[in-house]
Amino acid sequence: MAATGRFRLIIAAVAIIISGVGAVVWSRAVSGDEPAADDEVRLDVPGEYVEPGSPTNPPLDSDSFPAVTLRTATGEPVALAADGRPMVVNIWYSTCPPCARELADFAAVHDDLGDAVRFVGVNPRDAADVMVRFAADRGVTYELLRDPEYALTDALGIVAFPVTLFVDAEGRVVAQSGAISGSELRERIAELAG
Repeated sequence: MAATGRFRLIIAAVAIIISGVGAVVWSRAVSGDEPAADDEVRLDVPGEYVEPGSPTNPPLDSDSFPAVTLRTATGEPVALAADGRPMVVNIWYSTCPPCARELADFAAVHDDLGDAVRFVGVNPRDAADVMVRFAADRGVTYELLRDPEYALTDALGIVAFPVTLFVDAEGRVVAQSGAISGSELRERIAELAG
């Protein structure tokens, strides 16, 4: 009987300690108290923020646009290659906030330029119906392709999205960009076409 009483006493003491620790953790979480920062910790020197996209992707190994096979929204294979026109290839997906922000600008610039420049949206992540609906909601009417096997993204070494490639009529990648505004897009296309 004495051993059972001691065992119950130990269990009660452990329960009280766990409850106390839990109360301290909970009170700090609710009050928003943060532990003091360690003066020796440094995240980055000089601490500049880099917008995800082109600067965080490695430089291209070659200026030639990679010969890859992608898929249409219906699943048909398509060899994405230069067709004699300058080409703007935007690699995006629906849950990427900067990708979503720039799609309407791409749609507007495409509408203004018509078929003088080939616009291609490449989506490595979304299902076909999500890709088509999401792009249409932002006014996109240009060619949309899927990259479910990551053929293009792997060939280019892409690790951050969005990425836009500017390809001349001969199939050379002349510029690469991360998130881009409509005015910057127009400037890049003027340089590409000029």
